[in-house]
Amino acid sequence: MLILLNKPYGVLCQFTDRAGRPTLADHVPARGVYPAGRLDRDSEGLVLLTDDGALQARLADPRHGTEKTYWAQVEGEPSPEAIARLARGVVLKDGRTRPARARLIAEPAGLWVREPPIRHRAAIPTAWIEITLREGRNRQVRRMTAAVGHPTLRLIRIAVGPYALGRLRPGEWREVGPQLSEPLTP
Repeated sequence: MLILLNKPYGVLCQFTDRAGRPTLADHVPARGVYPAGRLDRDSEGLVLLTDDGALQARLADPRHGTEKTYWAQVEGEPSPEAIARLARGVVLKDGRTRPARARLIAEPAGLWVREPPIRHRAAIPTAWIEITLREGRNRQVRRMTAAVGHPTLRLIRIAVGPYALGRLRPGEWREVGPQLSEPLTP
């Protein structure tokens, strides 16, 4: 079984929480499935859940180099050099990141409103970056954009390997076959 979930902001990427915070169990009634990789509580977007341990390992283990694509709303307007630095890899406290694909994009059409919304500051513009990684360090996209001078304000994962978020709204999920996916929507 493979489930695609659009994890809402503020939801923990686990099924239980002793503190009573929202978890995956509040959105997916399936039993015996586990996340193939995680998203931080303050990140949104595609989480894959499966009961297939081999598939989970192929998708989540960095050794397999599964691509993960994100949309990051960042503070400021990144220069071409900042985007090039993201693509080449940046030095973080835990070492240099692998090369990535990075590009500026227009604000994604049809994007849902985040609750709570990001803090708006009239004097500081924001921009959107699409970034594709082949590794999965803790809070990596956020740390990379901060390292080039553009902290991430909002982070949405839109694809993991061949699986894409498609038109799922926050909290929605669907079961797919192991080879099915909707195309990315820019």
